Amino acid sequence: MVKKENKEEILNSSKHTLFKTKIDAKEVKLTASTYKKEPAHTSFRLFIDAFMEKDRGLHEIFNELWNAGEHDTLELRINSRGGLVNEGSQFYSIIKNKFDGKTTTILDSCGYSMGALTFCMGDKRIVTLRSDLMFHDYSGGIAGKGGEIKSRFKHSTKHLRDFFKDVILQNNFLSQKEFDDMLIGKDFWMDTKELCKRGIATHVLVGGKEITAKKYLKSLKKKTKKK
Repeated sequence: MVKKENKEEILNSSKHTLFKTKIDAKEVKLTASTYKKEPAHTSFRLFIDAFMEKDRGLHEIFNELWNAGEHDTLELRINSRGGLVNEGSQFYSIIKNKFDGKTTTILDSCGYSMGALTFCMGDKRIVTLRSDLMFHDYSGGIAGKGGEIKSRFKHSTKHLRDFFKDVILQNNFLSQKEFDDMLIGKDFWMDTKELCKRGIATHVLVGGKEITAKKYLKSLKKKTKKK
């Protein structure tokens, strides 16, 4: 781990990089006469690449995140074409147990497969004008004795698809019919506009400013009317 003068620490794996920054307590102005006190906390920012940590896993990064405090926050910046679902499900466990209500996901570029699922795990989900997302069913293979193959396939299919339901279907990011179509092979590709329409994205970065998805869609309608 590398320590820097501005209270920031960096932890690298082969595919991801975690930045850990100490934030001092401060008062935030809400209205002319009311303030909100934000306690001192740690801000975790993790850049996500491929979910393919095969050598030694993400033990050090996960250890840092599992040791997070009550007020700590997590930001996942995603540019990923996917990878191992089991690795992604570990992030899901950490978010639900340590950062529930305090997780922001940002789709810096592409989020395909496991990258798409990870983006959907955020409480606040930010896209850019160049963001690109794709949902599809998992792929893989099983080897072993006949009986083992059958039982493992049955168990794995239920386990993984229940996970997909929790992330995608329970949040209504796909309809039931679309989800069923995905399970028989259909891919769902979405750009920034579609992500906003479906509620998958909550905010959009435009010209360095963060606006709500609803405001972004309204701005598109105004442009269409002018034409």
